[in-house]
Amino acid sequence: MNQALATTTRILAWLLALALVALPVVAVMQGWIGAERWPLRVLRINDGLEQVDVARVRETVLPHAQRGFFAVDLAQARRDVARLPWVAGVEVRKHWPDVLEVRIGEHVPFARWGEDRLLSTRGRLFSAEGVEVPGAMPRFDGPDARANEVVALYNEARELFRPSGQQIEGVVLDARGSWLIHLSSGTEVLVGSQDAVPRLARFARMLPRLVANRAEPLARADLRYTNGFALVWGTPSADSGAAGNAPAAASGGSPALALRAAGMPAHHDSRLTTHGLS
Repeated sequence: MNQALATTTRILAWLLALALVALPVVAVMQGWIGAERWPLRVLRINDGLEQVDVARVRETVLPHAQRGFFAVDLAQARRDVARLPWVAGVEVRKHWPDVLEVRIGEHVPFARWGEDRLLSTRGRLFSAEGVEVPGAMPRFDGPDARANEVVALYNEARELFRPSGQQIEGVVLDARGSWLIHLSSGTEVLVGSQDAVPRLARFARMLPRLVANRAEPLARADLRYTNGFALVWGTPSADSGAAGNAPAAASGGSPALALRAAGMPAHHDSRLTTHGLS
């Protein structure tokens, strides 16, 4: 008796499971849950978007919405919207009986990255193609996987050069791990691949004295020395910019001058600024 009851229970459970799987398929085939019976009439997109083109969002989502409340593929709609410029994150939801809601988070640009990309405040790289890039931001370049290191050195350098009134306009990390810093005065600072922060700290402390009473601008500074650095005065040459190049006298500039800095401490205390990645 008990065995027969158990068998019957298993059969009923199997039939119920089969019905639950088959019913939606039959419903779609019969048009019971199609767009005609359960249309999505309202497309709701969050306010406050400054860079994302809302018209393009609507254009992207409309084909999905036309499938109706039950047949709409929310995951595919989400993927399609995520490919639009400036979209950092997206949620697509439906609300009974006829609302499709799209909530979008935008990238907040922190710096240019290479020739055609931007780095967001959350450390994500995204394409700058087809978007209006804000002008006043630093320029970074380097291996994608080391973007956080580039930002970290930028933040360190900002604090180190703040007393001298210099801004950091660019940070480059080449394939060999060598650093190049661009200052707002036009000076290129070759840092090398070792002890970048101590070297920058030593140079930043001496910079006001180095440029005092000099008629020529400081074109380049090579910090890749144990006890000093080499300087080039004048206008930077047109082919300068590679982090691994040694300083060469620019047209009309003075020869490189090695300065000793023995006895100067090679450490510092600094704090990340509020402009860092969040």
